[in-house]
Amino acid sequence: MAYHSFLLEPISCHAWSKDRTQIALCPNNHEVHIYKKDGAKWKKIHELKEHNGQVTGIDWAPDSNRIVTCGTDRNAYVWTLKGDAWKPTLVILRINRAARCVKWSPKENKFAVGSGSRLISVCYFEQENDWWVCKHIKKPIRSTVLSLDWHPNNVLLAAGSCDFKCRIFSAYIKEVEEKPAPTPWGSKMPFGEVMFESTGTMGWVHGVCFSGSGNRVAWASHDSTVAVAEGGKTTVINSLSSETLPLLCVTFITENSLVAAGHDCYPVLFVYDADKGTIAFGGKLDVPKQSAQRGMTARERFQNLDKKATSETKEAGLDSLHKNSISQISVLEGGKTKCTKFCTTGMDGGMVIWDVKTLESAMKDLKIV
Repeated sequence: MAYHSFLLEPISCHAWSKDRTQIALCPNNHEVHIYKKDGAKWKKIHELKEHNGQVTGIDWAPDSNRIVTCGTDRNAYVWTLKGDAWKPTLVILRINRAARCVKWSPKENKFAVGSGSRLISVCYFEQENDWWVCKHIKKPIRSTVLSLDWHPNNVLLAAGSCDFKCRIFSAYIKEVEEKPAPTPWGSKMPFGEVMFESTGTMGWVHGVCFSGSGNRVAWASHDSTVAVAEGGKTTVINSLSSETLPLLCVTFITENSLVAAGHDCYPVLFVYDADKGTIAFGGKLDVPKQSAQRGMTARERFQNLDKKATSETKEAGLDSLHKNSISQISVLEGGKTKCTKFCTTGMDGGMVIWDVKTLESAMKDLKIV
């Protein structure tokens, strides 16, 4: 595992370039900083300043090399590299609340923005007028949209929101694409059609993710629950309530394995078994350093309080690599079907690159299938 501390401020969101040599991140304000790998260090090479509210989402399109950002100023910008500078193009989102998340579609001909206006703006480029326009998915969303993920077919869109639901919508735009082929989630896909709606979890849905095949969708909600739904004639939903603090992000690393992370400061593995219809806790993915300090008894703690007015719990600290909540996970190598490396950023201003093979060998009971 490689830990890089970029800032003292929290990293609210990040995105990687296609060749993984550059990372764009937001230092919890209205700017986006782009760092380039320089030997073992990271060097800041660009600052994108156009938003006048906190940046809440960044996504970097691998093939067209465009960056899209959204923020609490209710705006989204598409950034294009011209020469040595990133040039922004404003996107008219038509929202009256903060934008919360943004994601390019797999073919990069459109992107989706979730917002506090209880809607999703699906944006696409209109050639005649040379600008980005959007269509709204409104019903039946009842609250802020916190997370988005695209199906590999470029049409279906999973969204998690504060009304405790994970939903799959059709984001088919006839102006830019051909009619989609049927999927396990359904065959009729007019724009805005609800293909799936979750039941069973009772918390804000912080993270959603399609599997590599697109036949499964997973979500993590604020009641410390992870759930997986499998598309088919009758959609099967399986969930697991964990004893951890709430998870904020989730991603598939193989068709059956999920990695999620959140307020517990370390990533966790979950394994989905389709035959049994179960989700099992696979283990913590952070290998703690052995600390020499032994545990303090209650008596010693009270003696310390008496003598020094301190319980000396500071020394204990966290034995995980991240020292605060993890806010985002992204797959770095191998894609969602056979991930070999993934990256986490968090509220401690740090970024960790995790090697799946190293984790498997370091933890005896860990098996990633």
